[in-house]
Amino acid sequence: MTGTTVRRTGWPDSVSRPVVTPLQPSVVYSSDSPDALDAQYEGLTQGYTYGREGHPNADLLARKIDMLEGAEGGLMVGSGMAAVSAVMLGCLKAGDHVLGADQLYGRSLRMLREDLPRLGIATSLADPTDAAAMRAALRPETRMIMVEVVSNPTLRVADIPAILGLAREAGVLCVIDNTFTTPLGFRAWEAGADIVLHSVTKLLAGHSDVTLGYVATRDPDLRTAIRATAVTYGLTPSPYDCWMAERGLYTFGLRHARASATAAALADLLATHPAVDGVLYPGRADHPDHDRASVLLNGQDGTMVSFTLKGGRAAANRFVAAAPQLPFAPTLGDVATMLSHPASSSHRGLSPKAREALGIGEGMFRVSVGIEPENMVLDDVRRALDAVQD
Repeated sequence: MTGTTVRRTGWPDSVSRPVVTPLQPSVVYSSDSPDALDAQYEGLTQGYTYGREGHPNADLLARKIDMLEGAEGGLMVGSGMAAVSAVMLGCLKAGDHVLGADQLYGRSLRMLREDLPRLGIATSLADPTDAAAMRAALRPETRMIMVEVVSNPTLRVADIPAILGLAREAGVLCVIDNTFTTPLGFRAWEAGADIVLHSVTKLLAGHSDVTLGYVATRDPDLRTAIRATAVTYGLTPSPYDCWMAERGLYTFGLRHARASATAAALADLLATHPAVDGVLYPGRADHPDHDRASVLLNGQDGTMVSFTLKGGRAAANRFVAAAPQLPFAPTLGDVATMLSHPASSSHRGLSPKAREALGIGEGMFRVSVGIEPENMVLDDVRRALDAVQD
């Protein structure tokens, strides 16, 4: 009866347009006929069918990240690890071999060490700063090389030109996780990477309130395979998260510049404090890969600083307790400066011996520098360091 029933209706027409992207949470889309739906699925017309297969907020965000990377045809997925998973499961088969950098995000390392071998995909790891070691680790069945430009959390800088050269010479795919570096620090697509991926959760979105991943590939067939894998495995991103991340992109350049300047100043402070055993920041002349960073990063040395306290785990506990205003959390890229302890978070899945081999000790911290006033960050860290030393 009229007045007691509400039915679905179309979106209101308007001669004007919204300045802010509308959020479209609809999971399903209606079509005019079976023939019209067939045309969509066969690629003859453009449109949406079911949220797991794509939605407007995801596509719009992907195109904006494409702009930053200089890429095309990027795909949004539910997290950074969803991007890694879509690439691995979409491009590899039993009998293939993957060569990974031995300095990757902890969950990426776990996938290479434990999950892919269960599926019959062989893996090995090598030092990405040593081109000879990477070459020696290649096999006839190698299908893919995966690296980060700047490693998490040791901030070592991979020999990307040499690794890309190896990949081309061997006829294998080169996958670059550009999360740490961001397109401002390194244009992975322009450098020649076959596949580029991001944890958009981090610096690109920038506010610790979304979980998203992005992946782009040059090969149209691989693009189709990766997308099909993401749809089949349900790696779908939330429209709301995509909508929020788009908002974050508009301030990405400003946030990156502010946090990078503070990160450089923080690295200098840490290097002079007696409680600190060592500092890693690519912009410092004492960084082991500083010369390479100067070439690859074009002066964009980033927002991340790693350092090691004297005194191991006990000193680490005292440091966190003395800096309650700095969130101690296993993430990065937020507007707030955050502390992370890799041995107890991102790389806890590795044995102590394996962590030590990578330079990840119990006294090591990774600092994701935020956009607070520089003096505020430096004062907070200095007080915590002084408390550790007392």
